[in-house]
Amino acid sequence: MALVVVVVIAAIANSPFGLFFAQEPNAPDTVSVAQAVGTVNMAYNSRLELLQAGDYDTITLDGQAPDWAEVLAVFAVRTAGADVDGLDVATLDPDRVSKLTAVFWDMTGIAVSEDTIDHPASGTTAAWTEKILHITITPKTADDMRVSYGFSEYQNSALDELLADRAALTSLAGSLAITSADVREVLAALPDDLDPARREAVQTALQLVGKVNYFWGGKSYVIGWDPRWGQLAKVWSAGNSTTGTYRPFGLDCSGFIDWTLRNAGLHSDGHWYIGTNLTAVSQADALPGDLALYPDASHVGMVVGRNEAGKLLVCHCSSGQNNVVVTEFTASGFTVVGRPGIYGS
Repeated sequence: MALVVVVVIAAIANSPFGLFFAQEPNAPDTVSVAQAVGTVNMAYNSRLELLQAGDYDTITLDGQAPDWAEVLAVFAVRTAGADVDGLDVATLDPDRVSKLTAVFWDMTGIAVSEDTIDHPASGTTAAWTEKILHITITPKTADDMRVSYGFSEYQNSALDELLADRAALTSLAGSLAITSADVREVLAALPDDLDPARREAVQTALQLVGKVNYFWGGKSYVIGWDPRWGQLAKVWSAGNSTTGTYRPFGLDCSGFIDWTLRNAGLHSDGHWYIGTNLTAVSQADALPGDLALYPDASHVGMVVGRNEAGKLLVCHCSSGQNNVVVTEFTASGFTVVGRPGIYGS
């Protein structure tokens, strides 16, 4: 009986359904599905940023990237379901992530065109020429890829079965599980006597590391994974170089703290300032769950522990790294620690 079970598990792991074994890293130099998706999304965002980098008066965008559930299903079937040179997807090493990236770009068409419109003078407004950038994203579906990749009868059957459970595939792509070894080390190093509310806040913050893009003005009041994250949206908030451009939706720094605290079951009004809702404390007295601020309060993150040298570590949604990251306090530009009055101690 035990041998039969082992054989069945091995057969599943080597089939396209082995992707579900990759919910967490399961070997050295491997990543989870959510981490792999985050890597591809960052490359996608970088390409869009590059396209919009010109001096345009107006940018229009139509379309979205393909559904990640379909991308994952096609990748699993193409990689593990091939008759020749098939490769299991139960682990995601750099080679497999490269294959996933290739499938994503095969399913993502991006067309770019430019227009200029000459506007005549009107009243006190002088004549001017408007430069317009048009970006059109055309996603391919799983059905498109059946034909494009010439799937076999077995591959088509496996694709149908995988897509019958889209919810499970979507959950893999947007998992809040902490799978990064480095992040797990931060969590494991928390003091044993840390206030439970602080521990919950830190663990919640670390759930988004490497998974959510920076988006100027981005907020979320969703409990759990926000399905809007990663979907292209126009940056509507004024005052930033990205205003008026299109980016995969995510969070800004205060939006990240707000989502974290709300998802940890704590109060948050989205605004954090020393003397208003924060009490300044020294770096020496800082505790995980306290907030880290730039000197002008233009950026905020959460203290999540200390490194081996005793320096503070901060989890924050960084515009420079375009994601949620964990970095050292001083090296990242933070200078002030603020203690919110929302914890038991």
